[in-house]
Amino acid sequence: MNNTIQKAGSLIVSLVRPENTPRVLTQITLTIIRVVAGVVIFHNGLNKLDDIQGFAEAYVAAIGLPFPVFFSYVAALTELIGSPLLVVGLLTRPAAFGLMSTMSIAIYHHIHTAGFNIPSIELSALYWACFAFFAVNGASQFSLDQAIANRFFPNSTANPKDIQSLKNSYQQEYVKP
Repeated sequence: MNNTIQKAGSLIVSLVRPENTPRVLTQITLTIIRVVAGVVIFHNGLNKLDDIQGFAEAYVAAIGLPFPVFFSYVAALTELIGSPLLVVGLLTRPAAFGLMSTMSIAIYHHIHTAGFNIPSIELSALYWACFAFFAVNGASQFSLDQAIANRFFPNSTANPKDIQSLKNSYQQEYVKP
């Protein structure tokens, strides 16, 4: 029974704990990228809801997906729910995976309707790359995922020693004696 609990805890930790790197500026930069990507994708969900029928016809039905209105709502809600989760770094991997999936469909739509035309797919591809990064790596040290992992799973693979390593790295690089 105890082994099962440990395995479940380990699974939860692997879902929420971000990958760690000891450089403070790297962690700050990752946080900035996560927040910016989450903030700027939010309006896409709002735009879809403004004209769900128009979006369904122009984008979803155009690539041949069934139930275009349903999938339009799925895309809009993924963006409206996933983006705030990404901003605060809560359930970052699943949120980023959902957003990455939405961008995969957007990229397919652009290729299907305009061919392999870089200007038409570049924004979706950049969004996709950001979301893929966070789906694989998690949020950063500055996230709710990290706070939850530290609070409830302090002895997991990334432990307080990693935080101390982060502090030491900062002091060595940026604090002059």
